[in-house]
Amino acid sequence: MPHPDSLASRFARLQRAARDDPNPDRAVRARRLRALDRLLLDNEQAFADAVRQDFGHRSPAETRLLELFPSHAAIRHASHHLRRWMRPQARSVSLWFQPGRAELRYQPLGAVGIIVPWNYPIFLAAAPLAAALAAGNRALVKMSELTPATAALFAERVGKYFADDELSVVEGDVGVAQEFSRLPFDHLLFTGSTAVGRQVMRAAADNLTPVTLELGGKSPAIIGPGLSTAQFAHAVERIIIGKSMNAGQTCIAPDYVLLPAGQEQAFIDVARRVVGDCYPDIERTADYTTIVDQRQYARLCAYLDEARAAGARVVDLAPGAVADPAARRLPPLALLDAGDELRVMQEEIFGPLLPLRPYRDLDAAIAFINSRPRPLALYYFDRAPANIERVLNETVAGGVTINDTILHIAQDDLPFGGVGPSGMGCYHGFEGFQTFSARKAVFRQSRLSAIGLFKPPYGALFERLTRILLR
Repeated sequence: MPHPDSLASRFARLQRAARDDPNPDRAVRARRLRALDRLLLDNEQAFADAVRQDFGHRSPAETRLLELFPSHAAIRHASHHLRRWMRPQARSVSLWFQPGRAELRYQPLGAVGIIVPWNYPIFLAAAPLAAALAAGNRALVKMSELTPATAALFAERVGKYFADDELSVVEGDVGVAQEFSRLPFDHLLFTGSTAVGRQVMRAAADNLTPVTLELGGKSPAIIGPGLSTAQFAHAVERIIIGKSMNAGQTCIAPDYVLLPAGQEQAFIDVARRVVGDCYPDIERTADYTTIVDQRQYARLCAYLDEARAAGARVVDLAPGAVADPAARRLPPLALLDAGDELRVMQEEIFGPLLPLRPYRDLDAAIAFINSRPRPLALYYFDRAPANIERVLNETVAGGVTINDTILHIAQDDLPFGGVGPSGMGCYHGFEGFQTFSARKAVFRQSRLSAIGLFKPPYGALFERLTRILLR
């Protein structure tokens, strides 16, 4: 008999409850969404403090802006649209089967799993939960071992708002995560690296568990040709702000910049001004986030060491500021002449390093993106509609923001997900509700139906009817 608090027992409770109440009504789902909203509201300061403790430092203002605000928005969007989402959808019926009726019904999958990464531990738990609870599921959530304070707080507080057969939060190391992935969930959503995503998918395959993988990759920002000085400055500002949030530890942060050849120094000049305005004393400001742990800090330093050894130029975007290994504070840096073979151009950076890559013309920029794995996000800055349409039509990415960065993830009526190596499946809004629902096709036969004519023995009447059908 497993221990009552073991992973297997927690999952069994959720699964049993889902079987006993397979299709909760709207009132139950709305109550669970309100409970999740209340959990975050009542503990807002505690969550901000826990995240700051886990990172070494992250501004509570940034946690409120980047995690709590979009979490509440996702929950309230689901609550507002829940009645419409749950309503059966009428579908058309072929002439040959009329006057029958067809409809599509959404039903809960049952007991679902959510694996949360360390970089946004609140939002990347709450947003999938909003979709899963709206769809009527029970959920088991595995928090990251790299954010133990946030995980412990979430696990401790959740019991005050949810029954243990509605929502359960799990802490633990990589071994727990591996065991979690092997549970026979009705659906499993993982957010994290592509390498770990492959492992999760392999583990889930043994149970034929369907998975949604929200991965990452190298999301490009493209500055279009022919921008005015003011337009160029605006593009640089939005790229730098998007890159600096959470010190670049964001799955959809601009990973590298493609810009017209010859504008590299102009980019650096504007970027330095933006960094100076946003973080006037970056070595001491409370507004700039530190790197989450020593392993991640060492990884970023190794990228820099390799790039310098290969002849790349590393440019301080906060002149005079120095890295602080003890505090894991790494000021933003641009990289020039970083070759494709370098790790900084091959792997997702996940930190405040920004390679600049000049291009000859827009054809070359598009070709460069299309020669690489499809990114989770793409950012394009231009005022020419024809150029914008070209980039939208000729590149493939999970999501796109035009003339800004990051913001497509905050649109609750847009799906969020990757393509190929950057992800599989999507969630947010109605698409999230669909992801965590079983879509049941229903056909209602009419008392008046000619289908009885199509049965053995197949004689002359059958032959005449099938000739009409096949004509």
